Amino acid sequence: MSEGDGGGGIEREAVGVGDREDAVGVGPWVGPWPDDDRLDPALLEEGDRRNVVDGYRYWRHEAIVADLDTRRHDFHVAVENWGHDFNIGSVIRTANAMGAMAFHIVGRRRWNRRGAMVTDRYQHEHHHADAAALADWAAAEGLVLVGVDNLPGSLPLETYDLPRGCVLVFGQEGPGLSEPMRDACAVVLHVEQFGSTRSINAGAAAAIAMHAWVRRHVFDQHPQPRREAR
Repeated sequence: MSEGDGGGGIEREAVGVGDREDAVGVGPWVGPWPDDDRLDPALLEEGDRRNVVDGYRYWRHEAIVADLDTRRHDFHVAVENWGHDFNIGSVIRTANAMGAMAFHIVGRRRWNRRGAMVTDRYQHEHHHADAAALADWAAAEGLVLVGVDNLPGSLPLETYDLPRGCVLVFGQEGPGLSEPMRDACAVVLHVEQFGSTRSINAGAAAAIAMHAWVRRHVFDQHPQPRREAR
């Protein structure tokens, strides 16, 4: 699935050990051997300690991806990768949880996968050399680039009606969206804040933005104008 590094080999996401009561996942299959080609004989025999929902226990990796492909959402996620930002993994893990169609790495092909907790293997990954390449791809697919960053002139995410077919674009921790990426985006949105900090973690902002799309297009919750505090 991945065009980048680290995609092959054994999935190293097991957390539990043996059959301890506190082990994550399930142990070896008990009972008659199931007749289901979605299931992995090795997992049935040894147990399934992967970071997957219970409905996918014992499923082969390819079967899980194929099932996800039948119900992925219409938004994509793109992250600029100029400095091997460790937050990228967190963004991709959330993209998996929110059912993103695919994720896109812009800039350096090699990215820090640690925070993804192997969830990137269940997603479709694309690489683009720069903002212009991403913009060309999105235009060909009929998708709108929506930047997320607290920049001067950005609009509040909470009151913006996100388009269904879009790419939510995030910069790396610290510098945020690059200038070429800002110019490529149809709009740049920010998460409203009410404390003393200047900004929030890039991974946290990405999670909020993705969930805003889910609330709008899965739960049909339309954004409302901001109400003044009483």
